[in-house]
Amino acid sequence: MKIRTGLTLVAILAASTVTSAFAQGSGADTYKAKCAMCHAADGTASGPAGKAMKVPSFKSPEAIKATNAELIAATTNGKGTMKGFAGKLTDVQIKDVVTYIRTLQK
Repeated sequence: MKIRTGLTLVAILAASTVTSAFAQGSGADTYKAKCAMCHAADGTASGPAGKAMKVPSFKSPEAIKATNAELIAATTNGKGTMKGFAGKLTDVQIKDVVTYIRTLQK
């Protein structure tokens, strides 16, 4: 009985790790395809487009303090000069991008 419980826990942990890694991978892919041109690969908005449009860095205190819901809303509906991605990205893709952005803030 103890072995079965242990194996079940190992399976659950493995599945959650794979799911998390997949979400980060798909979020990274979407970020690179849709966001990096303005926000830069590292999220600092340090490239020519980011500088020209005065795109805020994801590493700024304001972006770090923003809730996931606020980042999701900004991505979905747009903010400042950025047009929203509603209808262009799924809700899951947007959530995965926000998850990936959080990794850039570390």
